[in-house]
Amino acid sequence: MKETLSLNCGLDLIGEVLYGKWKIRLLWFIHKGYKRPSELQRKIPDASRRVLNIQLKELEAHELITKTIYPVVPPKVEYSLTEFGETLIPVISVLGQWGDEHQERLRHLILKRLGQLPLD
Repeated sequence: MKETLSLNCGLDLIGEVLYGKWKIRLLWFIHKGYKRPSELQRKIPDASRRVLNIQLKELEAHELITKTIYPVVPPKVEYSLTEFGETLIPVISVLGQWGDEHQERLRHLILKRLGQLPLD
């Protein structure tokens, strides 16, 4: 049975657009100047190239980034944020600040959930 998308509020919409483990980081690193696929792969080494490519294509489909292919040999590809994608940077920045402010608690909770800390 196919699930119906709920796109009735901003949280539904942003969830649909940014759902994916690496998308927020991809947007942030592109914003910071890491534009080539190999650079992005080095910044996110835990992600497979295949998954990064899928998520980059989805970000492109949602008009948050553009892909430029230069006519050189070997081919050169670069990603950049669109004007629309740039509007997410302040939001991502605030999320990062929140994570920084609560990193000790968040790290503890995550490690506990993963079974790497004793249960309270």
